[in-house]
Amino acid sequence: MTADLIGLARDERADLLRFLRTLSPDQWRTSSLCTGWTVRDVVAHLISFDGLSPAALASVFLRGGLRFGRINDVALRRYARHEPAQLLDLLNRRLTPTGLTAAFHGGIALTDAVIHHQDIRRPLGLTRDVPTERLLHALDFALTAPTLPSRRHVEDLRLIATDASWAHGPTTGPRIDGPAEALLLAVAGRSAAHADLTGPGVAVLTARRT
Repeated sequence: MTADLIGLARDERADLLRFLRTLSPDQWRTSSLCTGWTVRDVVAHLISFDGLSPAALASVFLRGGLRFGRINDVALRRYARHEPAQLLDLLNRRLTPTGLTAAFHGGIALTDAVIHHQDIRRPLGLTRDVPTERLLHALDFALTAPTLPSRRHVEDLRLIATDASWAHGPTTGPRIDGPAEALLLAVAGRSAAHADLTGPGVAVLTARRT
């Protein structure tokens, strides 16, 4: 049976919303794992593509020069003046992914939400146990996501989750062992997760990122 990725994405966004409602103003201003983005910026980014019409989406892509980093910046500018309360209201109304984030049966929304939830939590020192089903579906999708550097970073490496039944890559490749959450963040280019990983493949992954 095909997984309900839209439903899983909605559940992840709902968990994130509940967590965000507990944050102080200072925590909203804290730097996230996304370079140059605060917690507020990450939340705005998470919902910035939902509901865009095809024409509006095409405009954002063209203004961003078809480069994902610049495209994200263009989409984020629309929310530059939004306060946390406004972003919480928008997230509450956009729990179910629409538009671009609903693509790939919701794979984009689920993977984005799981990764960015951790981008926020880790710098705040407020960890959690990510539901395994969401985490493993996000890992599978992240390995082929066009907006992530995962394919070239983990090529020929053997990734093994130590807390779930999940592995990827050739059995003869340099190994990376660790929690599935840390593997997902490493695949997504977050070097902060490397400290939670072991094996000779970690050095290879680090070298490729730099």
